Amino acid sequence: MRCPFCSHPDTQVKDSRPSEDGQAIRRRRQCPSCGARFTTFERVQLRDLQVIKSDGKRVPFERDKLMRSVLLAARKSSIDRERIEQMISGIIRRLESSGEPDIPSRRIGELVMEGLRNLDPVAYVRYASVYRDFREVADFSEFIRGEKLGDELGEGEDEA
Repeated sequence: MRCPFCSHPDTQVKDSRPSEDGQAIRRRRQCPSCGARFTTFERVQLRDLQVIKSDGKRVPFERDKLMRSVLLAARKSSIDRERIEQMISGIIRRLESSGEPDIPSRRIGELVMEGLRNLDPVAYVRYASVYRDFREVADFSEFIRGEKLGDELGEGEDEA
């Protein structure tokens, strides 16, 4: 593995252990050239997935891109990062085990929304606002009412 700091072509593994969710191997590495230490994660990949965008373009699936979008939605929430990692791993397992190498981006978005809905209602609405392209405040209200999230978000108290 190349050092991310000095680009030395080989680094030494100092420690290996399973990650907390058991879905990856966590390796602590050290560069013999500059002495820097860093962590890598090794995951099983059952197949190469291609994402079919709404415009028909095909792009390689990127776990990191999915993780960034979920972390952005969950920013300032109390969701533990480990739970997000588990959710992402579960989504990827479902996609890989579907047997389909080409996955519509809409399917990925639906799986993320399903996962976030179970983790945190605010992160769920934040993700939905981008995924469903909310344009006005009314879009948020309509979505929340339609999803019956009002009680979880502190809205919809007794109006009678």
